[in-house]
This record gives sequence, structure tokens and C-alpha cells, in this order.
Amino acid sequence: MEKRIIAFDIGDKRIGIAASDPFNTFALPGTTYFRTKSAQTDAEKLAEIVREKDAGLIVCGLPVNFDGTESVQTEKTKRFVELLKTKTDVPIVFEDERFTTMEAERVLIEGGVRRENRKQSIDSIAASYILEGYLNKKKKGEQK
Repeated sequence: MEKRIIAFDIGDKRIGIAASDPFNTFALPGTTYFRTKSAQTDAEKLAEIVREKDAGLIVCGLPVNFDGTESVQTEKTKRFVELLKTKTDVPIVFEDERFTTMEAERVLIEGGVRRENRKQSIDSIAASYILEGYLNKKKKGEQK
């Protein structure tokens, strides 16, 4: 059996976490990690989660502008992923995360989740959409 794939939706304040099922066919929203003031600590904690989940691949959402160009957030995410690479030897790939947070918010609103409670799960749902996008491409043979 393949190892699970884990996905991170990396934000300035929170990081959404999702993982694949044991057969890597679908994405399951996990928890939301609330960032500390230390990127080192955050990267170490994520590496710990990767070990706990026994993941064989990490998929990180790459925030780009609607037209596909890079933004300040793209650079912040890439810098954090470089730091994460020093904490784990699990391969890391990027997946376009355009619209994932908007889609997660829409699902929560439709589900009747109150605005103040959405922060608890919006990032992990967005991470599951990032992972779902990766898994769909993998099924179609677009990813290894």
C-alpha cells in the first residue's frame, strides 16, 4: 500500500491540514494548526505531523493571483516550504490553490456554519480541496 499524502494550506496565521485515505483516492480534512511567532517552530510541528501520519508526499497549496502570476503570498509560502524541507525528507510538491478558500467558505456558509466558527475549519477544508486537485490530476496521469 502507498503511503498517505498530506496537504497543507499555508497562511500567515493558520495552516490547514488534510490527508488522503489509505489508498490515496480521496482527501479528508484534518485539523487547523495555529501558527506561532516562530517559522522554525511551525515547520518543526508540521514535520512532526508528517511523521505521525506516515506521509510519503506533502502537497502544499501555492497561492497565486487569479491570472496565475506570483504574489507576495506566493513568495512567503515558497520561503516557508524551503524551511519545511530542512525538517523532513518527505518530498514536497506545489498545487495551485486558487479558489480553494472561496470554495471552502461557500461550503461552510451553505452548511449553516456561523461566521465566527468558520475559522476553525475553513483552512483544513481548503487543504482538502488542494489535495483533491492533486489526486484528480494523479488519477488522470498528469502527476507522478
